[in-house]
Amino acid sequence: MRLEGKVAMVVGAGQTPGETLGNGRATAILFAREGAQVLCVDRDLASAEETAQLITDAGGTARVARADVTDEEAVRAAVNTCVDAFGRIDILHNNVGISLAGGDAEITEIDVESFDRVIAVNLRGMVLACKHTLPLMREQRRGVILNISSVAAVVKFPYVGYKTSKAAVVALTQQIAANEAKRGIRANAILPGLMNTPMAIAPRVAATGKSWDQVVAERDANVPLGRKMGTAWDVANAALFLASDEAGFITGAALPVDGGSSVKVG
Repeated sequence: MRLEGKVAMVVGAGQTPGETLGNGRATAILFAREGAQVLCVDRDLASAEETAQLITDAGGTARVARADVTDEEAVRAAVNTCVDAFGRIDILHNNVGISLAGGDAEITEIDVESFDRVIAVNLRGMVLACKHTLPLMREQRRGVILNISSVAAVVKFPYVGYKTSKAAVVALTQQIAANEAKRGIRANAILPGLMNTPMAIAPRVAATGKSWDQVVAERDANVPLGRKMGTAWDVANAALFLASDEAGFITGAALPVDGGSSVKVG
């Protein structure tokens, strides 16, 4: 019960359909299992409701809100929903991100609309969530912000929108950590590597015409640690630690959860 008595808002708590679990859903479930009251936020309300149902079926407490992170008023409304339901926000977990699904491409192939879309979802969406949550945390004189970046921020990666936006998420997190430490607010980033989640696999199946199993096998082969991708629970466990009081002296960190991908350079 490392989050007992805490309130967490998980943005991106739904997931792409698939057999495996998504990072946001796993994190919402684990936060609730560890005692937090959780607001599950997603642009797909039905998917957020599925996550909330999994939480309540296991005896936890969850509510839902629909929000597209590119819509500032929707983000503001989700924050207000969390406060109305639970009275405060102790943990903000920003999990939304797109790449190929948003039309991302190599720099010589990207079109302006696709680049703007990826930046709006991956970076501006987190800025907006932080913008409307930080005043509450400042008033409380405490809070934790967790932003999901990607190991793509620090390793070779072909698609320009995703890499640059996820690198910017690290900078955003560091800025918040530096500016808000005096108010007792911590901010950290998690950098997942190759993960076996529906959002990671499904767009690549669609883009390449390869089977699901082929895409999984190719990605597994590129993971240094055990030649097997991580799961959503690996990201969720990292988030749980950083959200808990055990990480009370950690802020401004960028934690790779990548099976060694970021250290194989050279």
